[in-house]
Amino acid sequence: MAGRNRIPREAFDNRRGYPVEGHISRGPMPRPMPHPALLEEELEIQHVEIHRLLGENRRLVEDRIALQRELGAAKEELHRMNLAIGDIQAEHEIRSRELIEKGLKLEANLRAAEPLKNEAKQLRAEVQRLNTIKQDLSGQVQTLTKDLAKLQADSQQIPHLRAEIDGLHQELLRARSAIEYENKAKVELMDQRQAMETNLVTMAREVEKLRAEISNSDGRAWAADESWKLGSMMHFFLYLAAFMLWEDICGTKLGCDLLAVGSVYG
Repeated sequence: MAGRNRIPREAFDNRRGYPVEGHISRGPMPRPMPHPALLEEELEIQHVEIHRLLGENRRLVEDRIALQRELGAAKEELHRMNLAIGDIQAEHEIRSRELIEKGLKLEANLRAAEPLKNEAKQLRAEVQRLNTIKQDLSGQVQTLTKDLAKLQADSQQIPHLRAEIDGLHQELLRARSAIEYENKAKVELMDQRQAMETNLVTMAREVEKLRAEISNSDGRAWAADESWKLGSMMHFFLYLAAFMLWEDICGTKLGCDLLAVGSVYG
């Protein structure tokens, strides 16, 4: 750096009186004495050069001090950066461990969620099935709504139908009473018929006994007359039984009247 911006010595060769061109001897030659003016000029030049070098040295010293300061600041900044880098690295390591732990947890959760995925598929299928059922039920609800409206319209006729049912119930009760009365009357008629048949059988036996007695008696004229009377009475009682049965059925007094006539006739 000491030779920076210096003028080369060759620029002053012509001023010293040295020959520029020509043959240069190879042997040692005595050096001539320089001119005093040249020496002063050269000293002045050197003095200027020294001042310039001193200024450059001063600037270099200042630059060196500034660079040292900058270097100290840079070292401090580097130290702070190293500390910050250490903190960042530590935080990065902590963050990395946290991320790794979270990743492991997520993997575990994903493994645990596999059954949930299958269950979710089943639930989706179940939801689709329920939606289908819902649609079917909606159709059924619409049908039932129409049926309900029809039933409501029909329900307005229920009082009239109930009145008809009550009337039919009363008629049924009357018919049942009539049937019970007829059944009771039939039973009574059957009992009366059986009693009458028993009486007729008894009367027939009595008539047969009378006929036998008359046939064994001596008075044939009387026997003929009595036989005719007995036969007439037998026929009368047979007709009487028939008319009494008819009276029970028809509810007339004809049987009683015929019985009175028969008693007079007998």
